[in-house]
Amino acid sequence: MRLDGIPLWDGTEFRGPVDLTWEPDRITGIDAAPAGHADLCVLPGLVDTHVHLVGYAGDGEPPDFATWPLTTTRDEQVLHGVAHAQKAMRHGVTTLRDLAGDEAQVALRRVFDAGVLPGPRILVHGVVGMTAGHNDLFVPPAVPSPLRKPVADGPDECRKLVRTWARAGMDGIKLTTSGGVLSMGDKNAWRNYTRDEIRAVIDEAHALGMPVAAHAHSEEGIRVAVEEGVDSIEHGTLLSRDLAETLAARGTPVAPTLLINEAIAEGRVPVTPQAKAKAAELVATRDVLLAQAAALGVRFVLGTDANGHHVQFGDQLAEVVRMTRILGMDAESALRAATSDAADALGMPVGRIKEGLGADLIVLRGRPWENIEDLAAENIVAVVSRGRVVAGRLP
Repeated sequence: MRLDGIPLWDGTEFRGPVDLTWEPDRITGIDAAPAGHADLCVLPGLVDTHVHLVGYAGDGEPPDFATWPLTTTRDEQVLHGVAHAQKAMRHGVTTLRDLAGDEAQVALRRVFDAGVLPGPRILVHGVVGMTAGHNDLFVPPAVPSPLRKPVADGPDECRKLVRTWARAGMDGIKLTTSGGVLSMGDKNAWRNYTRDEIRAVIDEAHALGMPVAAHAHSEEGIRVAVEEGVDSIEHGTLLSRDLAETLAARGTPVAPTLLINEAIAEGRVPVTPQAKAKAAELVATRDVLLAQAAALGVRFVLGTDANGHHVQFGDQLAEVVRMTRILGMDAESALRAATSDAADALGMPVGRIKEGLGADLIVLRGRPWENIEDLAAENIVAVVSRGRVVAGRLP
């Protein structure tokens, strides 16, 4: 397949008009050419490093976030996950990392990879969290196993859960080092895990070749995760100056999940009063800290926390725009954060339009590297995922 004379932004910079050719699933040629589509451009598919595929995907106001997983079968939930992944793909988000997955999301990854169903590239991280920790408090206390998510307490149990997730086919581990917003009866500042437990999780995961993403809102939660050597920070809301300097020096990616915390804090989505209050407390001081971190060179990447209840799949485009407003990034830096930088953070051979890499492309009206507002769903002309047109039509 090919596009002739189309202006190319390749994931790092503008290259001018090119003739672009690919065959599933590999870009085969990029050659300078006379301009043929002055009002259009092509850029790499976006990469969202932080999503939760299993959530309500139907129309209208979503059902209660806490009870929906307890009142639907796992089979039904998986189909909602398929719908979310395909919706993201049609909006140009062609790579997704699920950060609270289990065997269901691994099954989605395998089905999409095998071409059984059209779908984006998926990575899956299993969560290692403690009893009464952030990940354990999404389910009401009276609900017994097996509906509760697995927990691990003590270094040995933590190692065992990492190994269990490795056996299940996970790509990585998510570790909780602070409390959270949507978890019930939780506080953002609560410690999650001792250093010995955190060290055991990271050591075991790295021994098995699995990167570790750390959920951390509080300064102390970020600090222990950074000092013990995690591979990415999720949220990073109360990021202090000294920690920002350390992260910038190491090049550790941070996914700031801006829209979801704003929506919860402002009550624009159905949440409990407690969750709204926790988010409002975080957002009140977040913007100055994250803008400071960006100015210090922290490597921010696209990560939305999309789940279908509070942030929709397809809202990734708005999140990139929001990154320019809150973090002070220019349009081109924000696009890199959503393409090449995000792909590099995940170790995925995408995020750039380059010979030999995967053929994930967005054909768009406008010039989003100059005007980030052009990155909008209504401007999408076509989406190519794994070399095949999955939305719109090629010009």
